[in-house]
Amino acid sequence: MPTNIIMPSLGFDMTEGKVAAWLAVEGARVEKRAAVVEIETEKATVEVEAAASGILSRIVVPAGQSVPVGTVIGIIAEAGEILSDATPATEASVAPTVPSPRVKASPIARRMAEEAGIDLAQVQGSGDGGRVMERDVQAAIAARGTAPPATAVLTHEGALAGAALPSPGTPVPLSRMRQAIARRMTESKTTAPHFYATVEVRMDEVMKRQHRTDPAAAAVAPFSVNDVVIAATARTLAGFPGLNASWRDGAVVTHPSIGIGIAVALDDGLVTPVLHDAEQKPLKTITAEAHALAERAHAGKLRPEDVTGGTFTISNMSMLGVDQFIAIINPPEAAILAVGAVVRRPVADGDAIRIAPVMRVTISVDHRVADGAMAARFLQQLRKRLESPADLFAG
Repeated sequence: MPTNIIMPSLGFDMTEGKVAAWLAVEGARVEKRAAVVEIETEKATVEVEAAASGILSRIVVPAGQSVPVGTVIGIIAEAGEILSDATPATEASVAPTVPSPRVKASPIARRMAEEAGIDLAQVQGSGDGGRVMERDVQAAIAARGTAPPATAVLTHEGALAGAALPSPGTPVPLSRMRQAIARRMTESKTTAPHFYATVEVRMDEVMKRQHRTDPAAAAVAPFSVNDVVIAATARTLAGFPGLNASWRDGAVVTHPSIGIGIAVALDDGLVTPVLHDAEQKPLKTITAEAHALAERAHAGKLRPEDVTGGTFTISNMSMLGVDQFIAIINPPEAAILAVGAVVRRPVADGDAIRIAPVMRVTISVDHRVADGAMAARFLQQLRKRLESPADLFAG
């Protein structure tokens, strides 16, 4: 029996997706759970796996076309199985085409290439694993001697490279990812009444363990401070279901498990892959999974399960030297934690003053869902766990 490949829903607000690239040609054998197609959403490009082994008998929706969630985009059949011409009825008017070879590229690079008539297969990628970035497309355009259209996207890279720029005051079209960020963050700040609370955390013990001066930590290392923050946050959240919640349709919905969204900055925007059931995982597992998620995000190889199921987000700007900031809640989640850099500064130690490593964390909370006292107690518990982190390194 044929198995349909469906345009998946990769977020609560996703209504349609774009087939970025087919990873197999029509008539080729595909294996169950092997990546078969790349789907471009407003947030990321995600690899979708085959739900069954067989022959990719029909590509219903060609690369480059957008369709609503739930649409049949391809069909896998048994070898020799003949498909009905009426299958799938809803897509009968879509003419199948020969898919392009797989080219790894960022969403904005794909769009810029499409607008400029550049064949991505002819562009040398400079990103991870040869991924084509927007700067590569701009170089290809410049090499061809054809300026981008007047409505081309203005990017930071383009400005640095001296590419054609719109005149001052000219509206600049946004990438799909930037449109999504603008829409979702505006929605969050205009509908969710935010309040913020900040605490300073002594990081002496965590830093000692990161430097492997503790035998238990040596078994886990190397780990990042952010890995420890994820582990501590997830375990602390388990005691605060009111913060592991969402505001939906005028009601508060609490979640039975904890999915920590990890904000990852890309060349063309921001994605938040999810570390599922984080409260149940030891630090060593969190370190491995967080690293893998970040790698897949940068390589454009996120899977559907990587971008769904988030219940609480952590945003960390320590690598940029920021020691404190506040973050906008990622809707429909109820809260987000902003993590600053660990810095050495004077602290009171009894009646003495000494220099110690400290870190500031700020929680932003939707006041419709939780109150200040809950946020304060959460931060107290989080600080206690980070300042006495022995249990985080056990198991």
